[in-house]
Amino acid sequence: MDKTVFAPVAESSSSAREGGALLLSFEDVVKNYHTDGEEVQALNNVSLRLHAGQFVAVVGRSGCGKSTLLNLAGAMDFPTRGHVRLDGVATDSLSEAQLTSLRRDKVGFVFQSFQLLHTLSVVENVEVPLLLAGRRDPRPRAIDRLAAVGLADLANLMPHQLSGGQMQRVAIARALVHQPSIILADEPTGNLDSGTGTSILQLLRQICDEGKTAVLMATHSLEAAGVVDSVIRMRDGRIVPS
Repeated sequence: MDKTVFAPVAESSSSAREGGALLLSFEDVVKNYHTDGEEVQALNNVSLRLHAGQFVAVVGRSGCGKSTLLNLAGAMDFPTRGHVRLDGVATDSLSEAQLTSLRRDKVGFVFQSFQLLHTLSVVENVEVPLLLAGRRDPRPRAIDRLAAVGLADLANLMPHQLSGGQMQRVAIARALVHQPSIILADEPTGNLDSGTGTSILQLLRQICDEGKTAVLMATHSLEAAGVVDSVIRMRDGRIVPS
């Protein structure tokens, strides 16, 4: 597949190759928070584009704006100024019901701490997004996604019976089960040893290569640079040149 090379708009002189559909864009985005009566700027004039099939890593020190960027990309928060468009729709223009539908249909989330429900089996955890969407008989689809991450034979185990790498694979299967356009991964290898973390990165790479899904990942992993299509470096809320 001819993948688009990611290009931060205005912050980088690199240009994007023609390729997959535009799924996510930030247009001169500023995000301010008020803490203890003071205004803190988390994002400062950020512009970027993410296309189908791309795997992009966002790197930088703690507090640089990575998590804020992912929250805005997933319509969990909204810009103070500028626009975030997800699948062509400005997230700050939608009602709460429309936002819920957009997140449910278009976005999959993968977290550092896995966030599995420990009272549910592996396959039941993967079924959750389908059940929330009102899908009947979610089991075949959930098993299919577990097979895609190499865990179909562990479907009936409980999360506490899995290794960290296996739990993260379950979390990725859950993120994929409703066929989202974008996966947002927040430090997905942060709680894993280096070998297991590399296998998770390779799995995310495979997801981008085999489908139309894009992955935007916040990470400290040095191995990520060798797997992703592009690295966005952030400092003090800005995208900076590599």
